[in-house]
Amino acid sequence: MKKSELIDQIASHGDLPKAVATSALDATLDAITSALKAGDTVSLTGFGTFEVKERAARTGRNPQTGQSMDIAASKNPSFKPGKSLKDALNG
Repeated sequence: MKKSELIDQIASHGDLPKAVATSALDATLDAITSALKAGDTVSLTGFGTFEVKERAARTGRNPQTGQSMDIAASKNPSFKPGKSLKDALNG
């Protein structure tokens, strides 16, 4: 599902104009992004939890040349699905 399709779903289920649905989705995504940037965890009960996981710096190998290279530490977003979401997919 693409963003435009998600906006269509929000608009039809919420009986909202597409412009309002677009604004609501953008505001939600911005809020989640801002919270993660600040180091917070975002928990949506029943749906899941968004959090930031840190990867340590490490040494890797260039697969083409075989040379060692340093890979910098990084922060990566992570999502852990909640029980209700898992049950909906498996039941």
